[in-house]
Amino acid sequence: MCLVFQNPEIDISGEHTVPLSGLIQKISALMTMPAKTIDEVLTELDLIIDETVAENNFIGIFAYVYRRTTAQVKQAILEKQFEDNIRMEALDVAFANLYLTAYQQYTSGLLCSTSWLTAFSAKNERITIIQHLLLGMNAHINLDLGIAAATIAPGASLPALKADFMKVNQLLGELVNEMQGRVAKVSRLMFLLDWAGKNTDELIVSFSMAKSREQSWNLACVLAQLAETDRKPIIEVADRTITALGTTLKCPPGKSLKMLLKLIAFFEEKNSGTIIGKLREDHA
Repeated sequence: MCLVFQNPEIDISGEHTVPLSGLIQKISALMTMPAKTIDEVLTELDLIIDETVAENNFIGIFAYVYRRTTAQVKQAILEKQFEDNIRMEALDVAFANLYLTAYQQYTSGLLCSTSWLTAFSAKNERITIIQHLLLGMNAHINLDLGIAAATIAPGASLPALKADFMKVNQLLGELVNEMQGRVAKVSRLMFLLDWAGKNTDELIVSFSMAKSREQSWNLACVLAQLAETDRKPIIEVADRTITALGTTLKCPPGKSLKMLLKLIAFFEEKNSGTIIGKLREDHA
């Protein structure tokens, strides 16, 4: 629907910080052990979903869809669908920990990547449900996935990961139709995207997910050749570019598209618990 955008220059003003008096306490809270297994990741995602539902913000929309994806990856590992299932669990956990850390940083008042700040700071904005979801996908797939892959398979070991890396895209793509139908239950005018896009919005989202994984693989290839201490400048450049895309996803160009999205958002369900409840129907 609106993922194929030019990336404008952006400026995120202000800093997400906490008073110095509380900084040590905040850092201590962040220094909990990261998730070590997919089951631990699923537990952490459930906590985020519950917390955002209690606060009635929209961060939980991406968290729920990501939980569904993670559960599918777990099942695929159990069925030994990957070339290296042990390595895939390590990748999936490393990937998830980047999201969990960003969420902890944001909710603790510490700095997180600007890609995630763009997504998280929209938590109370009345943009469409699909836009909230895509903001999370943009930060996590375009930025975090490449970092995780380079961490798990640095240097010459990275090429052996590619087939499994790309297979996950298939699992993500399979969620598109399911989530589209479920979002329609709480977004009465969602069909207008089909009408405006000549019934291509599902194809565009699916294509963009695949394209994002390809771009993330390219980032992984660059990072894998560098020592961890030398990766920061590359990650910062990628973060700026991905933030620009997130900003455009949130406020796309073109009067017609803006008006259409505002109209859809106006008639959508506003309670995040109800939204996630509809997305969750028939799934734990």
